[in-house]
Amino acid sequence: MSPKPRATDVKARLVEAAIRLLDESGPEALQARKLAAEVGVSTMAVYTHFGGMAALVDEVARAGYLRLSEWLAGVGETADPVADIFSLARTYRQAVAEQPQLFAVTFGQSAPGGKRATLSDLTTAEGREAAQEGLEAFTHIVRATERAIAAGRFRPVDEYQAAAQLWSALHGFVTLEASGHFGPGEQGIDHILIPLGITMAVGLGDTVDKAGQSAEAAKAAWRARTGNAGQGDNE
Repeated sequence: MSPKPRATDVKARLVEAAIRLLDESGPEALQARKLAAEVGVSTMAVYTHFGGMAALVDEVARAGYLRLSEWLAGVGETADPVADIFSLARTYRQAVAEQPQLFAVTFGQSAPGGKRATLSDLTTAEGREAAQEGLEAFTHIVRATERAIAAGRFRPVDEYQAAAQLWSALHGFVTLEASGHFGPGEQGIDHILIPLGITMAVGLGDTVDKAGQSAEAAKAAWRARTGNAGQGDNE
């Protein structure tokens, strides 16, 4: 006889199946019956391991935050913290573009079966304590912002509030792009995202020239990392 799968294994498989169904068919496919069929367990398993679909949606959101944090952690740090912010923005945008359904649930923009992920206020100490996975992803932006302040590129402001402003602008772009407002392909990056980033950096205390140079450095690093050396973002 095959060994009975551990509860943690079943729970993890249900979350992975939920993400797979989201990617393939959108939030309408996130149903207990379909999840159970994907994993090969009874529908009751969803309720045994999560207590209901609401808790499962929260786990999917948690997984989205963890994946986003892994993406952002791969950016690393350079001597130019503002360039790092632009690199984080490109990476964030790419992560969401590759799994838009997952991140729509993660950020509470989608409510499968009427269940919306529970979100926390990451700008308060209480909210940060309650949302460790979200904080981990957000911390990458906070750390780069803090370094930009220490380097004198940004004014000495609260790094969490400044990072939240940058995140708001970035996520607004990503959300609108996903809705098709900036045309096909990646043309919105050069025409919208990068100028927006420069405007935000200048508003936080940088100069137009320095912010523009950092944006170009991040673009070159992105090309090298993705194997698109010599190609523009829109080609």
